[in-house]
Amino acid sequence: MSRESKTESPVLSMDDVSFSYAGGRYGAGVEGISLSLGRGEVALLCGPSGCGKTTVTRLANGLAPHFYEGTETGTVSVCGIDVAREELWETARYVGSVFQNPKTQFYNVDVRGEVAFGCENLGFEPSDIDRRVDAAAREFDLAPLIDESLFSLSGGQKQRVACASAAAVSPALVVLDEPSSNLDFEAIAQLRSAIARWKAEGVAVLVAEHRIHYLEGIADHVLYLDDGRLARRWTADEFARLDDSERMQLGLRARSVDGIFHGNGRYNASAKAETQRAAAEKETVRFEGLTARCRKNGAFERILKVDSLELPAESVTALVGSCGAGKSTFAEAVCGLNRCDGTVTLRGDRLGKRARRRKCFMVMQDASHQLFSESVLDEVTLGMEGPDRQRRGLGILRDLDLDAFAEDHPLSLSGGQRQRVAIAQALATNRRLVVYDEPTSGLDLFHMQQVAEGIRRLCEHGITQVVITHDPEFALSCCTHVAVMDGGCITEVYPLEEDGINRLASFFCSKHHAEEKRGLANPADTPTSFLATKGVNP
Repeated sequence: MSRESKTESPVLSMDDVSFSYAGGRYGAGVEGISLSLGRGEVALLCGPSGCGKTTVTRLANGLAPHFYEGTETGTVSVCGIDVAREELWETARYVGSVFQNPKTQFYNVDVRGEVAFGCENLGFEPSDIDRRVDAAAREFDLAPLIDESLFSLSGGQKQRVACASAAAVSPALVVLDEPSSNLDFEAIAQLRSAIARWKAEGVAVLVAEHRIHYLEGIADHVLYLDDGRLARRWTADEFARLDDSERMQLGLRARSVDGIFHGNGRYNASAKAETQRAAAEKETVRFEGLTARCRKNGAFERILKVDSLELPAESVTALVGSCGAGKSTFAEAVCGLNRCDGTVTLRGDRLGKRARRRKCFMVMQDASHQLFSESVLDEVTLGMEGPDRQRRGLGILRDLDLDAFAEDHPLSLSGGQRQRVAIAQALATNRRLVVYDEPTSGLDLFHMQQVAEGIRRLCEHGITQVVITHDPEFALSCCTHVAVMDGGCITEVYPLEEDGINRLASFFCSKHHAEEKRGLANPADTPTSFLATKGVNP
């Protein structure tokens, strides 16, 4: 795929690879995949949710078929070794992985131990391990958290730990599956810097993503999967020239940060303005004395303090802030799910913690935590009443493009599909206040728009919604207001009209550009490339 790869053996090579999971579990299989990545090449793997992107990453790092059993044909090799036949511990010398849900790859309970884990497994010298851990912690801004428990971190912070763990080993190939799904803009800029560093060091990088804007100017190749097949290929220049209408027809998100705020994001401004005018005439939802505590160093520490907050009833408020600002803690407190105090006044009813569990609904960041039934339809109808609940449940699934999976087990679906099942639950419960924690992680453009449409539809039924999000593209598509959180407190609230859009753009872009200005650290401060330390010459 590059001039070098014609004269050198590729770091990653897939030759006519097909794979199907045993029993049809774990997601979509793939058919006839052929690709190669040379030293310092970055490939973006994109396509609709459930198209097989995750399967390609599992083939590249050897998890399929070693861990995810199934039938494989063709050949996958990394630095000349056949990963389907080599032991996983041997493949780990060459491949670093970052999963969509970082918790599934953790083996320790503290940050330092997790970042060091791969190096220890590979038998690095203790002094070398310490150097690598410190460098990776600096690169991913983990130094203040290095001695913290993993259980105390936010979703975005955990993703940064997973990236640092992969970086510490200095592999020949880094495989990332939706690495930005739970990251704020500052952390995404850090991720971009890390990928740029790997590229400069000669490391090959394969990234499966829906949020593709941060790879602008870094990705050398864009590979589009559809229904398990590699349907389209573009060079970076070809992809940059792709017409926006064609990009949207393919279900691909904005290609640049500028495209988010000055492209399609403003399309429903008039509809939002009408919703804002209607909301202004209605009563408000009030949050008073809302606090929450968590245990740190053997004592309980207050991590949320919202003295007073009013949001228009029947509005959709985007709750934004950096990773660790307290957004998920706020969501749990609103729904009475953590160690919290305070009240929420909803339609004149002053709700304490126990009452909020019955009146509010939360769509969790990790949708797997709230999926319990044997089928997708059973999951959606679990909290519904009435003789026609099956019909209504199927209607909700149809609106979210999930009706084809009605009889499937929820945990057999892809990450993005599970997220939509959880959102279908929220639509089915008909509660008056719904809080979403990162509802678009793992969603392509089509399904993001479907979720946005479902949220707008709930407004018409008198439901107030709060959406925790690091995704401005989504916020612009359905939210009417913005609330900013920092240090466990709400610092500002504003309507998302023209001036509000500019304020939101300033909020996200200031973090993005601040990290870009920080630039790459001195390469001498980071672990030496695996290719150099191990003498590999792919």
